[in-house]
Amino acid sequence: MSDDMKEKSEPASVAVHHHEQNPSLDTYVELAAASRSREASGEVSGGDSPDEKSSQTSHERELDNARRALRTAHWVSVFFLITTDILGPFNAPFALSQVGYVPGVILYVVMGAIACYTGLILWKLFCHLDSHKYPIKTYSDLGHRILGNWFKHICTVLQSVQLIINVGTICLSNAQSVEEIANNHKFCFSVAILMWALFGMVIGQIRTLKSYGWLANSAVWLNLIIIFTSMGFVAHAPPNYASAKAAYGIDPGPVQTAKFVSLPLFSKVNGIMNMVFAYGGAMIFPEFMAEMRRPMDFWKGMCCAQALITVAYLLYGVYVYSFQGQFTLPLAYLGVSKYSWQTVGNALALITGIIAAGLYGNIGIKVAYYHVVEQWAKGPPLMSKRGRFLWTFMVIVYWALAFIIASAIPQVQTIAGLVAAVCIMQFTYTFPPLLLAGYYMRIDAQVNDPGDTWRQWSRWRRGLFSGKWHYKWFNIFLFLGSAAMACLGMYGSGKAIQETFAIAGAATSFGCKSPV
Repeated sequence: MSDDMKEKSEPASVAVHHHEQNPSLDTYVELAAASRSREASGEVSGGDSPDEKSSQTSHERELDNARRALRTAHWVSVFFLITTDILGPFNAPFALSQVGYVPGVILYVVMGAIACYTGLILWKLFCHLDSHKYPIKTYSDLGHRILGNWFKHICTVLQSVQLIINVGTICLSNAQSVEEIANNHKFCFSVAILMWALFGMVIGQIRTLKSYGWLANSAVWLNLIIIFTSMGFVAHAPPNYASAKAAYGIDPGPVQTAKFVSLPLFSKVNGIMNMVFAYGGAMIFPEFMAEMRRPMDFWKGMCCAQALITVAYLLYGVYVYSFQGQFTLPLAYLGVSKYSWQTVGNALALITGIIAAGLYGNIGIKVAYYHVVEQWAKGPPLMSKRGRFLWTFMVIVYWALAFIIASAIPQVQTIAGLVAAVCIMQFTYTFPPLLLAGYYMRIDAQVNDPGDTWRQWSRWRRGLFSGKWHYKWFNIFLFLGSAAMACLGMYGSGKAIQETFAIAGAATSFGCKSPV
């Protein structure tokens, strides 16, 4: 921890730059409690302190009220937004094929339970630290208030990387669907990816999450249709041997499944990282809460979403793997062998994929806008007229970068494993317990504060061994274990990318050959 953690912080937005420049942790907590009280009573306007009106100009009050007016989402909307997952459960069968039934089922349940726990951590910290006066809009804002500026920058970089790779992955999966729909009239694969990047530049012009609410709702039901129809298809037809040959280089043969799979370590680790991908929504939980009318209700939508995701992934993964075994593709609906049935799943997946891409792109560009335009460049607010023009430009650049990523690594299973290891593991499993431990350490360290700093052992001793010290150490060990797993995942996914490119006839970077 840095010394400036003790009392220093920066305002969460230039729109509130008129407020106290260096609020203490106690100030954040006090104002957050006042905001939660107002939200519970149904009040959405007004300041957080009695003297706010006397300390602000009329224009500044309008800006603050505009920020509060953006908080319109309900916990049901949050449920649908979370379950509008990047790939749906369609990589779950592939993940099981890399580890086997027993490890696969155990890991999905355990990781789902831990993801729910860490989601509750983020919810708890948000409610304790967010206020209308000092709003938390991103994951990095939350980390900044607990661990300081250095952690804020780490979160911002990783969040931007994860979101843009997520968008690139969707462009990649949609391009694969187009290639299968085209059948014998396939065209250059990189062009198929570019087509979706251009489409994303159009839908990316939507600026508020509320506008995605009904789209996210429809995407959930469309994903469920894909799940049930593809389950029926794989039960009545052999695997898609041609696509399995293109993806893995394996020849047709009898389907083989196993309780424990004998594959190289890197393949198993890459499979586990594909499981982690299922619980990647934690990275944008603060963004969801930032647009909720009542953030205290977030836990309802989050817990329901995590339960649905765990059950859906497990059932779908076990079912498809049982029929397709080693031929299971990274996107299970691509593994349907009959063309007419393929087309049903692919057509629906195109719709859900672009909705999810629009959602992730929206949040990714907001992260960049808040930190680069509003905070660093002191530019116009997002919802202003000038902000509209800057947003349009940033959307074009963002989707262009997503195209470069997707075309450079044209393998869904490896790029998903890589982003899971580098980013998702941190936001879902590594950072939340660290933030909770850091929060309680700061709270306990300032009790009977003699004026020491974090350079002195006395402050660390109060932080680590007083108050809820058992709980703090539990979360510290959870943080260390998650960090170690993330490092192993980086090795596994990197090795998997290397091995996949080495397969004879595999799709190449920026090439025209399709991986399906």
